[in-house]
Amino acid sequence: MCPDHPHVDCSPATRWGVILSGGYGTHLLGLTRLIAGDDRPKQFCPLFGDHAPGGATLLEKMRQRAGRSISAERILFPLLRAHRPFFLQEPGIRPSQRIVQPLDRGTAPAIAHSILSIHHRDKNASIAILPCDHYYPDEFAFTAALEAAFEVAAQHPAHVVLLGVTPRNTQTVHGWIELGQPADGCGDTFRVRSFCDRPSPRFAKQLIDRGALSNTLVMVGHVDAFLNMINAARAGLANAFHGCLWNGEEVNIPEPFYQRIYAVDFSRDVLSIQAPDLLTIRADLPGWNDLRDPQSLIDVLETENISVPWMKEWRVTGELLARAAAQAEPPE
Repeated sequence: MCPDHPHVDCSPATRWGVILSGGYGTHLLGLTRLIAGDDRPKQFCPLFGDHAPGGATLLEKMRQRAGRSISAERILFPLLRAHRPFFLQEPGIRPSQRIVQPLDRGTAPAIAHSILSIHHRDKNASIAILPCDHYYPDEFAFTAALEAAFEVAAQHPAHVVLLGVTPRNTQTVHGWIELGQPADGCGDTFRVRSFCDRPSPRFAKQLIDRGALSNTLVMVGHVDAFLNMINAARAGLANAFHGCLWNGEEVNIPEPFYQRIYAVDFSRDVLSIQAPDLLTIRADLPGWNDLRDPQSLIDVLETENISVPWMKEWRVTGELLARAAAQAEPPE
């Protein structure tokens, strides 16, 4: 990392976290039904074999990770109203941390509302945006990468810092980071030449050959850097939420606020447009996986040699579901 010459205060007292927790998890729904016996999304499911009441769900695991760098009272959870039966079972989330959205309008509205709410409370905030449903086998490596991102964000307060990793294949769906020049001569921190959301496999192969990184969706930046980027990419999005911001207690966003917002994806509609506002760290996060679908989870279990009681039944159930899906597809 670079020598420490901070431009803004990035001490624990100014750190905030937003754990994105509102996805429907449709690609894993067949598997989570088998594990939990209901239609809960993957973030509320103990995928790694702990079925006891209050077991470690993916959301709880990310809450614990975030808590190593950010005080609990400054971690917010954008959630969906339809998931209330499930998020009420999360003992680690206080009511005062919950931002309840009436509808799913993509990642950008959830992020924008959270950023605005934090700005309302703390104009000097440094914020980490964290997806709740990813797998990190090396907890120490994740904490080290997040701390590094906070440090870089302090040194470059006008930029948002992405955690990038060496791609495993050409199938990632979270965006590709094409590296520019090193930032201030730092060996592992780069300016972002371009951000490409969901390229074709052929173009992804070209990006790999050019040394591009996969975006983990972990982002850190000063609150003003986030707001400036959002306003430049999607003017008017932030203004849609004035009057219903989080203010230290659970907020339930009224449905009319979301009825006038169309779906906006943060990677596609903000990051890919605002590449000059981005920096990236080439993070050492071996084994990182976004757990997007059943096969990605199976790959993790087999690679890490993790035994779970539902595996045998899933091999039968999963094969049946795959056959049914193939039969339902129209002929080419």
